[in-house]
Amino acid sequence: MNTSWYWEYDHYDPKTERLVESLCTLGNGRFATRGSAPETTADEIHYPATYLAGCYNRLTSTVAGHTVSNEDLVRLPDWTALRYRCLPDGAPPGEWLGPDHPTLRHYRVCLDLRAGTLTRRMLFRDAEGRRLGVTHTRLVHMGDPYLAAQRTVLRAYGWSGRIEAASVLDGDILNAGVDRYRALAGRHLLDHRAGVEAEGTAWLSCTTSVSRIRIGLAVRTSSHPVAAMDRACTATTARQASVLPISRGRPVVIVKTAALFTSLDRPLADPVRRSIEDAGRAPDFASLLASHRASWQRLWDEGELRVPGETGRILRLHAFHVLQTLSPHTAELDTGVPARGLHGEAYRGHVFWDELFVLPYLALHFPETARALLMYRHRRLPAAREAAARAGAKGAMFPWQSGSSGFEESQRLHLNPSSGRWLPDHSHLQRHVGSAIAWNVWQYGLATGDTAFMHGPGAELLLQIARFWADTAAWDAGLGRYRIRGVVGPDEYHDAYPDATVPGIDDNAYTNVTASWVLARALDLYGELPAARRAELLAQLGCGAEDLAAWEDVSHLMYVPFHRGVISQFHGYGDLAELDWDTYRARYHDIRRLDRILEAEGDTPNRYQASKQADTLMLGYLFRPTELALILARLGHHLDDELWHRTVAYYLGRTCHGSTLSSLVHGWVLARRQGRDAWRYCQEALLGDITDVQGGTTGEGIHLGAMAGTLDLVGRGIVGLAPGPDGLRIDPVPLSEIPGSAFSLAYFGHRDVRIRFRPGRLGIRVPPSHLGPVALVLPGNRQEWVATGHERWLRLPQN
Repeated sequence: MNTSWYWEYDHYDPKTERLVESLCTLGNGRFATRGSAPETTADEIHYPATYLAGCYNRLTSTVAGHTVSNEDLVRLPDWTALRYRCLPDGAPPGEWLGPDHPTLRHYRVCLDLRAGTLTRRMLFRDAEGRRLGVTHTRLVHMGDPYLAAQRTVLRAYGWSGRIEAASVLDGDILNAGVDRYRALAGRHLLDHRAGVEAEGTAWLSCTTSVSRIRIGLAVRTSSHPVAAMDRACTATTARQASVLPISRGRPVVIVKTAALFTSLDRPLADPVRRSIEDAGRAPDFASLLASHRASWQRLWDEGELRVPGETGRILRLHAFHVLQTLSPHTAELDTGVPARGLHGEAYRGHVFWDELFVLPYLALHFPETARALLMYRHRRLPAAREAAARAGAKGAMFPWQSGSSGFEESQRLHLNPSSGRWLPDHSHLQRHVGSAIAWNVWQYGLATGDTAFMHGPGAELLLQIARFWADTAAWDAGLGRYRIRGVVGPDEYHDAYPDATVPGIDDNAYTNVTASWVLARALDLYGELPAARRAELLAQLGCGAEDLAAWEDVSHLMYVPFHRGVISQFHGYGDLAELDWDTYRARYHDIRRLDRILEAEGDTPNRYQASKQADTLMLGYLFRPTELALILARLGHHLDDELWHRTVAYYLGRTCHGSTLSSLVHGWVLARRQGRDAWRYCQEALLGDITDVQGGTTGEGIHLGAMAGTLDLVGRGIVGLAPGPDGLRIDPVPLSEIPGSAFSLAYFGHRDVRIRFRPGRLGIRVPPSHLGPVALVLPGNRQEWVATGHERWLRLPQN
């Protein structure tokens, strides 16, 4: 780990290999391949896998006497597989080699973030002193989203002879990357066919069993020196083997060039034929590498964040994984934000609320990608309306977990590994996901000024979500307030009241406050629309003027619970028992998954004031203190610094941080109020995946929301960027551990706006264009402008 552009591992450790595979995944926004060694197959240590955005399939399983149906992101055939062994002159053939072979002497993995390549170097030494050096270099092409390539160079030291090598295209694949899912069906691919074309391109076709997505994958294998290849194919595998001479100074080079097409592609064509044609005519490896590097350079110009030191290096790794999961190619796809990236099978590749932490960064750097991700939600608006209708409500009720269709994909049973029991899962009651979508719509509009979207799909999303909240909120005459009952908040641990027979809690503060905010913003947007568009939307909603008046009423009179001088996480939270935190920490040390610990003891977190992650404090993540005070003032509550500080302190002491998002939110909230522990939480968010803080989960896929959130922490959090109707607001929250930063952004049609932040100063350069100047709003509502083609340095107040 020696430079800011490289991420390296200098030895082989089977215990952490899956973590390395996840963090060394390569992708281009359309598909991604884990950073596994090409010599390996799936086992307890290794998990080679390729995933295609939007490629889902549904299987039915029987667990704990229940029949369950799960839709999963499908693991595709392995294009990387390569087997080799040494055939020394005058000696018996050696064994097939790989990182687990006992003759391995040196091992180094290097992820080049600038170039988007993965290099793995190994050195083997047998009992007779013969050495073989192996270097694999892999790319998943960022310019051509259908191509990937891998070059292997084998060098002999102290011997000569031959190398027997086998290039394999392996379709005997099943989803088995998450131990908790082992009891569930995982064989998604059927109807395999495999072959090798006359010119030597191997191909494989298969189809997902239920969604019937046709997959074509072809691999062109070339070698130097050139050698004849023996072909052996089964229904699921194509194998090309050759024997090549090797000696000191005469290495063997093997290149695999892969092309992946499916029936999801447009224009529609035969996936197998397209893959064979593209693999066959693809440029050589050097040319592919050059064009791939150029595409990554363009991405870094638009999305790079420069922060000094080790923090900056980690942030660059996070940006790398965000950009290869959600690249400009994503703008051409019908896909959402997979919570675990395209890096593994945890959460089954589903889309949750994590886009709340991702889209603000994308809207200010890659607005076309952000828009496409919002369109994923808009295309599923009919499903959300149908879900609301089935629940007896109007408007749109978006699912907690979404996949291909937009219907609810949350599991109804989940396994507690600590007890081995399958338990009811009520996470689908997290209705607040709708507010996250609405918030992202609003933020996108502020960042881009995209009136066409905001008056079109954006308005439909925002108003349908508002319609759901207005219809779901029930009037309580005793309180004189509207209430939202039977939900689960972001905390997730509390899915029912103690000893209750029905799931759900009432009046989650985060849910109620954001619902009020959504209603207010929907009314604001409605008021901006042309008369004809307003009439059209009212007809779609089935609303009249009296309904909009009711929305206004609900937005002012939503119930927000309080207890002991703090905002309550939900109604009755303050009546729950206090947990003996010291005893549990002493007994278990790591209590991040307190829910599993308590259930294994025959207890439940529903009895305690103990939260998995930020819940009420999420309000401090979405809204700056002044904004939150205005929102609560609309609801008739006075929020001053003292009340908010008490609330923050109260939940800090009652949260076990069982989610990677929790540290991010707490660090963000504390930084805004300059709390003394802000950096500790920010640092944990930075280290969450690279040190596998959650204990084995990163090997199942990265945590994309937490990674993107750390990038947003610098831009919107520390620099204090906040797009607004009157300009780009800048209200810094200095954090001494991140004293400066530099990045580019896109704002209101301007591209490549360069920001440089230093303590007490901010530089902004706006490139030449036909657009007008960029308006800035500095602390104290001081208005400034920066003309196109100019740079200005502005003084900022220092706290």
